[in-house]
Order: sequence, then structure tokens, then C-alpha cells
Amino acid sequence: MTASESTDVLVIGSGFGGAITAYHLAAGGARVTVLERGPWLEADDFDHDFKFGSSTTRAFEFTIGDGMSTLGGNCVGGGSVVYFAAMPRAPRFIFERQGSLGHRLWPSAINRDVLDPWYDRVAEALPVTLGDWNTATYAGGLWAAACNAAGHTANPLPAAVDDELCTNCNWMMSGCKFDAKRSLLLNYLPAAIAAGAEIRPLHEVQEISRLEDGSYRVSWNRVHDVDYRMVLESGTIDAKIVVVAAGAPATPVILQRSEKNLGTMPHGVGRYFSGNGERLNTALLDEDKVRELLGLSTAEELPYASNQIGKGPTVASWDYLDGSRPEFERYSLEQLYFPPGLGTILAQVPDATGPTWFGAEKKKLVEQWRSWLTIFIMSEDDNEGVFGAPPAVGSADRISQQMLGFGTLKYRPTENTWRGWNLADASIKKILERDGLARVMPWTNDVVGAYTVHPLASCRIGDDPATSALDDRHELRGHPGIFVTDGSAVPTGLTVNPAMTIAALAERAVPGIVKALQERGVDVRYGAPGPAGETSGRRGTAKVAAALAR
Repeated sequence: MTASESTDVLVIGSGFGGAITAYHLAAGGARVTVLERGPWLEADDFDHDFKFGSSTTRAFEFTIGDGMSTLGGNCVGGGSVVYFAAMPRAPRFIFERQGSLGHRLWPSAINRDVLDPWYDRVAEALPVTLGDWNTATYAGGLWAAACNAAGHTANPLPAAVDDELCTNCNWMMSGCKFDAKRSLLLNYLPAAIAAGAEIRPLHEVQEISRLEDGSYRVSWNRVHDVDYRMVLESGTIDAKIVVVAAGAPATPVILQRSEKNLGTMPHGVGRYFSGNGERLNTALLDEDKVRELLGLSTAEELPYASNQIGKGPTVASWDYLDGSRPEFERYSLEQLYFPPGLGTILAQVPDATGPTWFGAEKKKLVEQWRSWLTIFIMSEDDNEGVFGAPPAVGSADRISQQMLGFGTLKYRPTENTWRGWNLADASIKKILERDGLARVMPWTNDVVGAYTVHPLASCRIGDDPATSALDDRHELRGHPGIFVTDGSAVPTGLTVNPAMTIAALAERAVPGIVKALQERGVDVRYGAPGPAGETSGRRGTAKVAAALAR
């Protein structure tokens, strides 16, 4: 291209942070263009298969780092297309966390009470509903029964799932063929398009530069729909405002690469990354003990072996989410279905006499995968992740046509992080090994390091300029007109699934972005209803939105 296009707002990424801002800004009258690195997939495109070229490899990005690997969405709709749709709100104590820095990590302007009206907007828009024991899966019910037998409580999870449409096929990580999972493809994104926003898939943003009038120029590569390493076209778009919502593994890389054009980045860009304190344990169930625990009967020759039936997490134990417990000793324990693939590689053999994650004993363990129960730990880590120098293009050095790449993230778990993991491992073991119900072992960190499906905090909001890249309205310090609204803006691990909090923070950021557009001469207003015309959430945030826009 010889000339740059122009728009009012350029949004990088179409997950929660991108889709929500794109909808509200387009509905308010701004010209909005969304650049999404991955393909545009819809219900008919989602495969029940892990083969190369399926929706699984097209829509995921697995980035191997030094001590931490991340798994996230790479498609229109971002993480909402491949997530498990669990939508709890962050516990109150999270907003008071200090970590090892010794001061409050969240901005003073934000606490649970402040965020609740924005949570309400998201819950209405998707919508999110609280599960019950009639909709809990077999694995969720089994986890609840085991918790109860061990003297613990367990709770159905709030989720963005339409149970009337759900078939319990357990393929939701590959995208939902039945539109039962309420991804952004069904709400914010179609509403943004209806309001005039343009979404361009397979456009990978490389860098941002500033123009003489204070607006920005965003450089992009259009990549091949099969081999993401192939660049088909390059171009630029000029915008008065840039919203960066490429995800916690990619947003800091784009900003780091842009430093040569924009000038010095805040110290917090690419630092203080959190893996949300995540860790998994696999329990190998004794089916006879399961029969005794549940008090049910089945044909003698047919064990339950039903790990594969369901819809991801439906039940969690939150007994350890107690604000009176010391920091780094608070965590949730969530039943989770992780499909064969990465889970079968990283699961370890309990009581192994040889290697724990490969070999003959591992082969036997994998053969029994239908009798596994996977428990997901979300704890308080120490924000110890740091990104190195950015690669030449993209957010990672791709090693295959799709899905796989080596990134620059370095993560060395501190004693604080390990304390939470060890305590949570022990809690799971105590619950599931009671009365011989199962044998339990955490996943190995020896293959790809620690791992997370909920990367956070690599460009976080806060009050302290030394440790936060963004102010409390999500504007990049020292670079007016650049906002960050994805998981990288969340200051800390949350001890629960973070999608609801990412979305609520994005909702809260919109009034400030509207104000910035108005100051740049754009005729835009704030106050659109929810994507389907819902208005109660809008009424709940009206006063606080007005304050944020002043």
C-alpha cells in the first residue's frame, strides 16, 4: 500500500478487551476498525478433532517461554471462542493484594464494590447464569461429592453457557458447534458490526508509531489462512486512538517493538506478568470407590469412566478463598476437563517407579484417561514474569504453520508462588485420596515449564508509575491516546477464572476512551445499551460512567 487508511479508533485484538470497546465506541458514533491476528471461525467451522488444520490448531496460540508457557485464543472472538466460559467475579481480597512489592497493586480507584456494576453489565450482555446441580457435569458432581466426603464445600460455577443448547460434548475448547457457549461471536461482535465497526481477520499488528498531529499509525501484516508464517500483504492504518487488546502474551511485545517509534515505554510494559497462579492435578480414579462414593450402580463390566462427558468446569471448591488467610495461601480448586493432547503429555504417573511423565507406566496411565479427574488450581503468584526483547515479527517465533511458537517470556516461580501451589496440591491430594478414591499427581513443569491458560498483568493498571504501565483508566503512561484493555491490564492473579474481570474492566475503560476521542474532535457519545438492547446494566453504571468521562 502506498497510502495509509484512516479511522477514528484502531482496536488490536477481538477478545473481551477488543470486542467490548469496539462495540461501545462504534455504537457511540466513532469509526472503528478491529485488526485480529487469527482467522474468523463460526459454528460450522468448529471441528471435533485435533488434527492439523482443524479449528483447534487454527484458533489456539501455544507459546513456549522460558519457565512459563501460555495457551490462548487466536481468532475473531479471541479467548471467548476457546475458553471454558466459567465467569466468577474476583474475590474482594484480591483488590487489596500487595504481593512482594509491599504496596497495593490495584489502583485505589478500583475495588470489588466499584467493579460490581460493570460485572453486572457483562453478566447481562453475554449473558452469565449461575449453574446448579442439575446442570453440573458428571465430573463436577464427582468433585463435589469428594469435597463433601472430606468435609469441604463445593459450588456450581456461574457460566456463559446456554444449557438448553449444550450437548455436553466437551469440545468447547475447540469452539462450540452448537452456539451453546456464549462467546463474543454471539453478542458484542455482531453488535459492533451492526453499529458500523469493521473487523479484519488474519491481520497481525507489528508496531505503532506517532504522527505529527498526535494521532497514531499502526503497521500490520496480513497472514496466510493456513500458514501464519506467510505474509501476503502489509499496510498501515492511521487512528486518533489505539486500543491494544492483543492478549497478555502479545500486547507487551507490540509495545516493546514500538518503543523505537514512540519513545520510552513505561517500566511496567512486559514486566510483572502473572500466570494467574495456575497449576493442574490429575487424579486416577478407582471406579469401585467412585461407585461407593456416589451410591450408584452400573453394569459390572462397565465402569463410570466418564471424564470425557460434559462441558469443562462446572463445580469449584472455594473454601480456601478466605480473605483472612495469608497472601499466597488462597486458591480455588476447580473441576476441569482438559482434552487429550497437552494434558496427556504433562500428566504425571502417581507413585511411579520410573519416569513420571513418559515411559511404560505413563502409557498405562494414558490408556485410563476416561477415569481421570482433573483439578485446576488458581492461586496467588508473585507477578514474576518478564518479557525479553521482542522477536522480529509477531509476538513469538513460530515453529509451525499454526499454533506453536517460542516466546520471550521468562518466569521463575518465587517461594511465594510455590507456597500456594504446594498447599493447593496437598489440599487436592487430601480430598481425592481419602478412602482410596484416587491417586493424585500434579502436572509436570519439566516439559514446557509452568503453564497458564489465563495470562495476565504484563501491562497492568495501577497507581505507582514505577510498577504499572497504565493509569487507572487504562491509558498508557506517557503515550496519550493509547489504551490497553485486555488481560495484560489486570494487575494481579485473581484466584478464579479471569474472563469476567477482564470484561468488566474493559466496560469500565470505555467512558475514558470516549472522552479522549471527544478531545480529539470525534463526535462520539457513551451510553449504548447492551449488545441485544439490554438497559438495566447501563442504568447501573450511568453515574460512575459520567464521572469516568469527565
